[in-house]
Parts: sequence; structure tokens; C-alpha cells
Amino acid sequence: MTNLSYSRRRFLRNSSLAIAAVSTFPGRLLAQGSAATLRLGSGEPKIVIPMDFIGLSYEAMQLEDPTFFSPKNTSLIAQFKAISPRGVLRLGGNTSEFGWWKATPSSQAPVRTHRKADNGEPPPTTIFAITPEAIRNLDGFLRATGWTCIYGLNLGFGSAEADIPEAQFVAQTLGPRLQYFQLGNEVDMFNRHLRNPKTWGVDEYLKEWVPLALAVQRAVPGAKFGMPDVASDVSWLPKIADRWQSLPERPNVITLSHHYYWGGPPANPKVNIERLLRPSPAVAEKASLAREAATKMGVPFRMTEGNTVYQGGKPGLSDVFAAALWGADYLFELMSLGYSGVNLHGGSGHAQAVSVGGFLRGEQLMKDPNAPHPKPFYTPIANEGTLAGSGVNGKLNNKYVLEPVGYGMKFAARFAGAAMLPLDFNPGDVNATAYAARQANSKVLIAILNKDASKDLDISIPPAEVIEVMSGKSLDQADTHLSHGGHGVKISKSGKSHIVMVPAHTGVIIQLR
Repeated sequence: MTNLSYSRRRFLRNSSLAIAAVSTFPGRLLAQGSAATLRLGSGEPKIVIPMDFIGLSYEAMQLEDPTFFSPKNTSLIAQFKAISPRGVLRLGGNTSEFGWWKATPSSQAPVRTHRKADNGEPPPTTIFAITPEAIRNLDGFLRATGWTCIYGLNLGFGSAEADIPEAQFVAQTLGPRLQYFQLGNEVDMFNRHLRNPKTWGVDEYLKEWVPLALAVQRAVPGAKFGMPDVASDVSWLPKIADRWQSLPERPNVITLSHHYYWGGPPANPKVNIERLLRPSPAVAEKASLAREAATKMGVPFRMTEGNTVYQGGKPGLSDVFAAALWGADYLFELMSLGYSGVNLHGGSGHAQAVSVGGFLRGEQLMKDPNAPHPKPFYTPIANEGTLAGSGVNGKLNNKYVLEPVGYGMKFAARFAGAAMLPLDFNPGDVNATAYAARQANSKVLIAILNKDASKDLDISIPPAEVIEVMSGKSLDQADTHLSHGGHGVKISKSGKSHIVMVPAHTGVIIQLR
């Protein structure tokens, strides 16, 4: 196993609430238009974005097919590397509580007591095997991509006897490509289907989690853990931090984690593009709670599973260009809030459908659910339901393609390794956001996301060049493009400054000269 990309001490320094900027631009006005202004602050940068900030999240059930995460799956490997040359693959999700370790071909599946059914959780009878072949192939896949892994162990039906052999084989096989173990997924929701709702809470969770984590740690020297991976109740994190020092023995926790889905369920009429592209106060509120807990425990904090709409996404929202702009904006915001990384959820249709109750609810909103579409709708990388990846006779083919959210992630990955700079941005009556960062070579990047459906954004800036443009035909169409240089973005000279026009529903990254 390997350490995270920066030390705990550096994380505490980098995630300070007082975020400053480079002294090269002390309060200098960078942008000014008829209604838009943009200004950098002064001082030294405090938040350095890890090189492996970008991450993808998949259901543990994806490992049921050993050929999926495999060095032979070259098309999927290419898309991982296209999103980011370094990243973190997280394996967990709702199905991580329903797998079992099949160490040998003759190993027998465990007999489990079925729990109550819950809307949005895997069916109570769900069970699937993870084999040594799947883990060996996973190691080859990680080697080929240059990514590392967060590996989910079973807590819902977990025990030391069941989890330790799996953890030992995973740690021995993945070696430095294993960042840490995640023991339990969305534990704040166990009261809905896996634990007694009258007694389940933070204290009961710690009574179960700590002994099991310690048992794994004793059996796997050097084992590291992330916790608690809550679904939505981020108040669990400071509650755990308040109790942490009083524990007589503490596992080696190196990251605090939580999830975030912007909205849902898919049938909710308020879940629409216009609202998706507006600011969400919940993002900063959850970050504040996570930062408070992480600071107290001296560890980083990460968003390990999330996307646009829970339960598999919504057609016409999660699979269109608006989702690309949302994805880029969300990642830039988490960078500025001090997160160590983010994992947006996706995968194949079968595992995703099982994870949310057996079917994708967004398909009920389609006129023809059999029409080609990404499964799930929000997946960053698709191999089902696309013209390139529809398969033959119901079988998956070997072609994987980036979906809109994946393009948004690739766009935001430009900031990896840079230091975030504070930015005072007023877009006037245009729905737009902006972020700035200084690279290791001291060059300053500015990302501007014009999320407006119809209004262009004109800004006056110092001499600069366009590095990358993310564009689509409209917010509600899937068409998404990334292009290098100034494709579609007009820059004209005005004295010593340049005027950049960012078209409606367009993202641009510029580099100051």
C-alpha cells in the first residue's frame, strides 16, 4: 500500500479556511466587462491539488466479471487514462455489502439471513462472488492505467473470518496500488435495511467497525482505512472525530469520506437542468463538516461517491452536456474547498441496476426504455447503450466511450497538481463560475464555465491564450467536445488587454502570459 499523495500535516495546512493567492497578482484586476469582473487576490496559495485528485467510483459487484477490470480491457484503460493520467479507482457502492470472497473454485457461498427490502438498495437476496482471478486482473488494470485503488470490504454481512482472507489477498496482490480499505458503504443508511433502526447510529457503528478494522489490521501489516463513507449525513464525521481520541485502540485511518448526489429521485420534477446548474449551498455545508472532522483527526477528506441524480441518473439531465458543465464545476469547487479527491460513480448497467433495487428508475421516464442510452445515465464512461458500445445480442463489446460527465472530469483534471488561487468573480446576469490556480511552473490557469443557456460572457483580461474549450450544441443534448486552443472562443486585443468572449454553455481554460 502507499501513502496518499500528500502528508497529513500538509493537508491540514492546505485545507485552511483562509485561502490566499499568489503575490504576483496583488489584488490586480484581471477581468472587467460591461457586467463581468474577475480579480485575483494576494498572498501565497494554501491549497495544492493532489495529482491524483480525479477518481472514478464503481460498484464492487463489477468484480463479479473478472474481465472488466483487466489488462486486456484496453478500451476501458484508454478512457481512464484519457480522463486523467493519474487517479483513484474506488470499488464499493451498495453492492459491497453483498459480495463474498471465493478463495477457491470449491469454496461455498455463505448462508445469510435475508434482511428487509428497501427501495433504492440491492434486493435482499443479492449475493455475488469475488475471486482471486478478479483481483489479479484488477492489479494488471491498475498497472496499465497508472491509477491506484480504494477497495471496499464487507461490513453489512462482514466478519473477521470473511474479510481477513480477502483483505490479505488484495493487499498482497495490489501492493502499492492499494491506497486503503473502505469498510462499509453508506453506513448512515444501514438502519433502513441492514441494522436495527431503533439502535443504529454513530456509537453502534464504532462498536462494530473498530474491532473489525483492527482485526484486518493485525492480519494485514500496514493496512490503512478510510471511513465512514456516509451517504448524506455528513454530521457523522465530526461525531466520529469527537469520539476518536477516547477509543482505547484506534485503527490506522488515513482519510475521512462521504458521498454526494446533487438531487433525486429521477422522477422528481424539481430535478431539472436549470436547477442543476445553479449553486448548491449543500456542497460548502458538507465540506465544512468534513473539514472540521478531518482537522480534528489530522487526516484528509475525500468525496468517494457521487454524481448528478441518485438511483442511476435521469435521462435528459445526467447524460447531456449540462452534466459536463456540472461535473467540471463540482470538481473545481471541491478543489477550492480543500478535498483530497473526488470519485464520481458509474459502471455497467447490471451492477448499477442491482445496486439501486434491480432496475434503473430513469428508464421509466423514457418513451422507449430499449432505445440506446448510457447505463447508468450518469456514468462517466459507458459501454452499453451507446452507438459505440451497444454490443451484440445483449453482450458487451470492447468499445468504451466518454460520456458528458467524463468530459467534465477531464476538463477539470487540468488543475491537478496546481495551487488554488482565490478569485473574486462577478459574472453579472450570466450564470457562470470561474476558478484560478498556479501551476508548478508558476503559470496561472483560469477556468471559466459559462453555464447560461443563451447568454455569452465578455471579459477583459491581461494577455492570455486559450488552452482548452469544452462545448456542446446545447445544454440538453449529449453532444460534448473538448478542443485544444481557442476553438469557438473569440479573443480580441483591446490596448494592453484582451477581450475573451465565452459563448453560452461553454467552458474555457485560459493561461495568462
